[in-house]
Amino acid sequence: MNFPKFSMLSRLITTVCVLFLAACASLPDMDALRQPGPGKITPSVIGQNGALSPDRSAEIVRRLQRQQEGKTDLLSRHLAFMQAINSAPLWTSNAVRLLVDGTVTYRTMFDAIRRAQDHINLETYIFDEEGFGEKLGKLLIDKQRQGVQVNLMYDSVGSLPTRPEFFQQLRDAGIKVCEFNPVNPLRGNVFSLNNRDHRKILIVDGGLGYTGGINISSVYSSSSAIRQKRSGVPHPWRDTQIEVRGPAVKEFQRLFIDSWHRQGCDELAQKNYFPNVPQQGGTVVRILGSTPDDKINHIYVGLLSAITHAERSIHLTSAYFVPDRQTVEALKEAVRRGVDVQLVLAGVSDVWIALYAGRSYYDELLAAGVRIYERKNALLHAKSAVIDGVWSTVGSSNIDFRSFLHNDEVNAIVLGKDFAAEMESLFGADVAASARIEPDAWDKRGIRERLRESLARMWAYFL
Repeated sequence: MNFPKFSMLSRLITTVCVLFLAACASLPDMDALRQPGPGKITPSVIGQNGALSPDRSAEIVRRLQRQQEGKTDLLSRHLAFMQAINSAPLWTSNAVRLLVDGTVTYRTMFDAIRRAQDHINLETYIFDEEGFGEKLGKLLIDKQRQGVQVNLMYDSVGSLPTRPEFFQQLRDAGIKVCEFNPVNPLRGNVFSLNNRDHRKILIVDGGLGYTGGINISSVYSSSSAIRQKRSGVPHPWRDTQIEVRGPAVKEFQRLFIDSWHRQGCDELAQKNYFPNVPQQGGTVVRILGSTPDDKINHIYVGLLSAITHAERSIHLTSAYFVPDRQTVEALKEAVRRGVDVQLVLAGVSDVWIALYAGRSYYDELLAAGVRIYERKNALLHAKSAVIDGVWSTVGSSNIDFRSFLHNDEVNAIVLGKDFAAEMESLFGADVAASARIEPDAWDKRGIRERLRESLARMWAYFL
């Protein structure tokens, strides 16, 4: 299939329209949310057979707390805070797997799709038709012909370079296809054009789910020419994905179906979308979704809560780092408490203005004692964190205004030291492949760089 030409003028027109249509939304005030509670609150926990009793829920929380090594009481305080604001429940009886980069992730996801027996639900920001996208399209058509219902939701802006004929081929095969917030003003809501579906969710038979930073995109191809064609950056992409097996996948499913209904898509075929899922392991997971219409963005609040309650370490990996004031102050305050705060950020980017906007915060973060690394020889696209060796997250949400205010996003939170140890190992590998930003050297950067940072910072709200 030929990749369509997508002119710079078209990109500029689309971007300008999005910027001018942005609503002046604001992030929740963390201080206002920290109201004195009625005392110790036990989070609600759901297992393979439904909600657990308060006593059983409390025992699971105590088991998690016993995994905390050294000086940290992160989980008890963080979980109480999230329960007080009515966050999504915790799910037990799950198994999780960390997946790194596109080739391994695609192979794993494709194998899962081949084994599907009932349905496949896929929600993605980008669906390219070349490379992996073409192979996936053929695989989805094959599964639909085998009687497995395939439902696909893609974002109109993220998938704008993909020919409509490609998606029509999928529809002609019986696949349910839904375009999120069409750019065409005759089909979409022009006043919500800035709201994009940035989620990456794959659900197979209601018991196996995937999320993270990986789109269906040619940038993960082994060909640097294809990478440069899509992103403008001739580097391999460094990304992270998570596989979840177990009852928690029901929350992925709920988010997918809610998005489908909100968009007014075709009626879903009758399938077993919420099967009884047997115990797959002992991992406790929380799935958080967000939309611009939410009164409280639980992904944002959850991350800030983990940061503000951290006592040992905060290790963040962020592809697009354009933090708000509360996040900056929370990181600085964590250093003052003696917490080891390290950030692995992009050294090159497909969005130059986001790169420089993020760098405009380096001065004060470095002065506060935050250690900052920029990834070398790869375009960092991962969105993950590990805090105090027991709280981890992998998802689609960047640490920027766009993710927290303008996009539909999804993150998986994993509690426990085993998965956190894997995350720490991956973080250490990224640090080893990165260049540390030294305060003295950074202070000597040129006027041109400083001007770019100042200019980019002016547009932070839209990035």
